[in-house]
Amino acid sequence: MTDGNGASGLMEVEHLKLHFPIKQGIVFDREVARVHAVDDVTFQLEEGETLGLVGESGCGKTTLSRALMRLVDSTDGAIRFRGDDITKASRKQLEPLRREIQMVFQDPFASLNPRKRIGQIIGMPLRLHGVQHDQVDDRVRELLDRVGLHPEHLNRFPHEFSGGQRQRIGVARALALEPKLIVLDEPVSALDVSVQAQIINLLGDLQKDFSLTYLFVAHDLSVVRHVSDRIAVMYLGKLMEVSPAEELHDKPIHPYTNALLAAVPIPDPQENRARERIVVSGEPPNPIDPPSGCVFHPRCPRATEVCREVEPPLTRYPGGHLAACHHPLNVTAEEIRQGDRDPTSPLSTGDRLPDPAEAT
Repeated sequence: MTDGNGASGLMEVEHLKLHFPIKQGIVFDREVARVHAVDDVTFQLEEGETLGLVGESGCGKTTLSRALMRLVDSTDGAIRFRGDDITKASRKQLEPLRREIQMVFQDPFASLNPRKRIGQIIGMPLRLHGVQHDQVDDRVRELLDRVGLHPEHLNRFPHEFSGGQRQRIGVARALALEPKLIVLDEPVSALDVSVQAQIINLLGDLQKDFSLTYLFVAHDLSVVRHVSDRIAVMYLGKLMEVSPAEELHDKPIHPYTNALLAAVPIPDPQENRARERIVVSGEPPNPIDPPSGCVFHPRCPRATEVCREVEPPLTRYPGGHLAACHHPLNVTAEEIRQGDRDPTSPLSTGDRLPDPAEAT
């Protein structure tokens, strides 16, 4: 996959799938079903950008982030980093890659070893990669100072720090090997709002100073909008929409994205009362047996027969906005005709499918 100028991105993900087998049997295990955690996901990460990945709990966003780190093996598809396919790379082949890609976890306490001092925790990646002992101590002090902690804190244990301070320690550990890509798995969801702002500002400063690329995984669209250049919306293992952050907020194309945006609290009570209420009924379908056609159709107020029968392709509209929907919102007939889509799609004729609202 390449961008419009033919240049490849820092990381390219093509038709990635992660299906976890469910087995039964006392003596011989046999596979009886599969959990479709990630199902045919394609996107690209450009160097220096922040891509926000959002969706409901259980949509597969954390599983996807762990697959990109090669913490879990994918079922199918490809992951390329700097043009090299790392999908099936061995443990030895992944060793140099570990310097390039790091992760900051959601829980700032569970991700730190309670029996290790902070200096040991931050310095561990350096020691594993052969950095000399005297250089490790200097580097740890430098990292602590860079994330807003005192260098003398290196002899303390994790329980002696607040949640925000522990997340700063996690960020310092991720920075130790000077990576190019950091996967942030809901890094502020466990923190107070005021502390969230501090960590987000810190991440922004570090990105500028070290030319970092972020994959920011979260469920809070207001936070993701603030930190991201682009946003990808995920539902039941699939990408529903990918767009520049501001355009996604002002012009959502997929009904699921529209519903997520409608659920974001607005500080102004008067404006909050005046806006349209969009209610998505029911619970997400079982990932063991996902629906045919569009996976969102059982909960979509705009669903028609074609939504139940045909899976919509991820269509590129003018301006680089992608969405997978047979009945796109905020899109003109001309934009549909200009869209780059699969020729087998019902939209390939260039005509808008009947709008459910117009049918009534």
